[in-house]
Amino acid sequence: MEGIQVIGFDADDTLWVNETYFLETEQKLRLLLSPYVDGETVSAELFRTESHNMPLYGYGVKAYILSVLETAIRITEGKVPASILNQIIALGKEQLTKPVELLDGVEDTLNALVGRYRLIVVTKGDLLDQEQKLRRSGIEHLFHHVEVMSDKTDREYRSLLKHLDIRPEEFLMIGNSLRSDILPPLALGSYAVHVPYQTTWAHEMVDEPIVDARFHTVDSLWEVISLLP
Repeated sequence: MEGIQVIGFDADDTLWVNETYFLETEQKLRLLLSPYVDGETVSAELFRTESHNMPLYGYGVKAYILSVLETAIRITEGKVPASILNQIIALGKEQLTKPVELLDGVEDTLNALVGRYRLIVVTKGDLLDQEQKLRRSGIEHLFHHVEVMSDKTDREYRSLLKHLDIRPEEFLMIGNSLRSDILPPLALGSYAVHVPYQTTWAHEMVDEPIVDARFHTVDSLWEVISLLP
């Protein structure tokens, strides 16, 4: 991977724990709605609602809780009481204030790379939430730039590279999502490294294998060091 000047890092489930908290919230929701419908139906209907609402709400905890509320009302045919809706709102607030838990190797990797490359955060979700998590993470000072996107498609990455005056061949993107962190940069001619997380949101999965000389998969973030000159 010669010629790389800038390295972009996804945030959620690449730098810190995220999807785990969504799964915990979903399990609590299944329990709350168990008097009305079985847990599998809750999960399936919630995913359907989220997928439908994404173009309108975007990503993040706030968008998620709006979809949870909508799902709860719909699948109970409006019978869900206000007390449960209040508990759902409380679950959202609880998730927004979770401690930021850095993943293994994050600090060591960033400290080994800072100064050698420009490091940037490239994430999506709610702007306030992501800014607060980065602030609480203790690693904000290691990044040259932070970009919170409404979505991660070719268009957003192209705009980012243009804004920061980065040629595609100078850019490496690292993340856990093949759909959001890997495919768009590769399409632009950049490099990409996939660091799988233990759980992946169904919306971020892709079916086809990726075959590209500029693409690598590693088991841990620290392994990225060995791929760089």
